Amino acid sequence: MKKMIAASLLTSAALIASPSFAETVEVKLNVVEKDLVIDNAGTKHPMWTYNGQVPGPLLRVKQGDVIEFSITNDATNKNSHSIDFHASRFDVLDEFESIKPGHSKDFTFSADYPGVFIYHCGSDSMAEHISRGMYGVIIVDPKEGYSEDYPKPDREYVLVQGDVFEPGSSADQRKNGEGWVGAMINGKQFHYDPVHDSNATQTLESEPGERVRFFFVNAMINDAVAFHPIAGIWEQVWDNGNPKNVSWGLQTVEIAPAHGMVLDLISPKDRDTNNALVDHRMKHALNGAISVLMNYKGASKEKGHGDQILLR
Repeated sequence: MKKMIAASLLTSAALIASPSFAETVEVKLNVVEKDLVIDNAGTKHPMWTYNGQVPGPLLRVKQGDVIEFSITNDATNKNSHSIDFHASRFDVLDEFESIKPGHSKDFTFSADYPGVFIYHCGSDSMAEHISRGMYGVIIVDPKEGYSEDYPKPDREYVLVQGDVFEPGSSADQRKNGEGWVGAMINGKQFHYDPVHDSNATQTLESEPGERVRFFFVNAMINDAVAFHPIAGIWEQVWDNGNPKNVSWGLQTVEIAPAHGMVLDLISPKDRDTNNALVDHRMKHALNGAISVLMNYKGASKEKGHGDQILLR
């Protein structure tokens, strides 16, 4: 079977409940350099993007699927760009080579390992390309589907943490951490946190007692993330999202740059509660890396499902 994805979400969680045959998936991304809003107040920064979004489109496939990939560097851009899929095995000088504005690159790979992986630009300077927004997520669901070791969640959310640098910061400054002003979650500072930012209009939601699964990727160029659910404990954590790499009952999880983890949180079922999902490095948390999960009866039936697992 073959399907084509131009820009957005592939499949839903319901489709991994049982094993299925491998598919061939066509994915096309376009690199666009443009100004984007980076906070809830409407501040714009010059960003470099996949398909005009930060993070780039969420890609979701199943272990064993074959991805026929195409990237185009828009002719209006000023810089060469590329892509590096952490879910693939390639020649860094071939498939991941930089392409000039107006040019395209095609290649094919098999998603051999389950998990949550970053993809990002690998062009020089990588520090500048990534910190300007050239990153995204590919989820590779396990071919076995859900199991006792990897139970089906009630909801899912994708969270990607990235950097904010002062506009005009050079590649060397970014590499050295100079000009850093904040952290973004899915493209905005305090994206889902009306507690610390009165301009925030979105929160994550679930019903009391639900198993909420977070696909978390650290797209910061220099710093690890100390991911902690305030007023909660991670029920299960899968390093890199692989069902074989499971830990139980963790308070804070260290997630390296360019790494990802899958984490489940279960709220009390007998009352409404709230969790603050924070990077416990206070420099990051208090400059944008806090998200609020509201657990209440009557929570949105759409959030955390289908195309609402990465809220923009």
